[in-house]
Amino acid sequence: MIMYYVSGKILKREELEEGYIAIEKDRIVEIGKGIPSEKPIATGYIVPTFMNAHTHVGDAFIRKKIEVLPRDLETLVAPPNGLKHRLLSEASDDEVVDGIRDSLDLMIKNGTFFFCDFRENGLKGLNLIKKALKGLPASPVLLSRPSKLVYDKEELNLLLKSSHGVGLSSISDWEYEEIRKVAKHTKKKKKVFALHASERTREDIDLILDLKPDFLVHMVYATKSDLERVKEENIPVVVCPRSNVFFGLKPNLKLMQEVDVTILLGTDNAMISTPDVVEEVKWVKKHFKGFTVQKLLDMVTYLPRKIFGLSNPLFEKDSKTDFVVLDTKSLKPLFVSLAKGS
Repeated sequence: MIMYYVSGKILKREELEEGYIAIEKDRIVEIGKGIPSEKPIATGYIVPTFMNAHTHVGDAFIRKKIEVLPRDLETLVAPPNGLKHRLLSEASDDEVVDGIRDSLDLMIKNGTFFFCDFRENGLKGLNLIKKALKGLPASPVLLSRPSKLVYDKEELNLLLKSSHGVGLSSISDWEYEEIRKVAKHTKKKKKVFALHASERTREDIDLILDLKPDFLVHMVYATKSDLERVKEENIPVVVCPRSNVFFGLKPNLKLMQEVDVTILLGTDNAMISTPDVVEEVKWVKKHFKGFTVQKLLDMVTYLPRKIFGLSNPLFEKDSKTDFVVLDTKSLKPLFVSLAKGS
């Protein structure tokens, strides 16, 4: 295999470093500063492959089914009677799997090899995404969900054996004692427990934190004191700006930054937003000037890997590290390597 070069600014967590990388046989054979000896095949930001910290790829098929979706959270996504859940219950397995596969293909094409998915529909939902994943170089963190809004010990044991943990809708959708049992059981099994929080209304932060979540999603209506509590407990928040905007909401990134909450980025429902996490980076870059490009790229590369306990990518000689080269102006992917995924 012929050696090739990429050049530009290499993201190394602490800084963007000018330089180049030489690759041969899917392995980094040289890292240097300055200009490479041969013309690079791409020049831009050189970053590890991305992690999308919050997806619902199971509803991707709905994009083709319904052109205009209601922009009310409860009407569209609240379990058990939201439009999404009704359509999921009516859809064929092939329809759901094809939609998931389309989403995964798009993610991989754009350099997202890792993602954390909230899986609806109990064991069936887990089996469908595993079917869609076959043969693809994608590494998911799968958070399952009971088929009903009640604690069922036997079902939960089966779910936890087949997934990385549990990802629930919100405390507003559940009887609190039921959700408390699910959380306690999940943590006892040393699995991940996460949930949406304060998305469509402000929810009681004490009740949320008593569940000992590993991370929270949205926190749109969180107050400064809510976020300070989250910061004290060292709980990351996954923000999904494009999804929020669809529903007429806006994440308070300024307040989150002020409190110094750990922020990750996700794309949320695939029926609403394409699962391209760089689009979230672009949105934040355009609408909020408080983060550097380096910080934003860290939010979708090194930081989520650390939070989810994934291995750190190594930009060093002899490593087999997948990476992406992004155009420095548009952030469009110019090149996506497939060393580990090839």
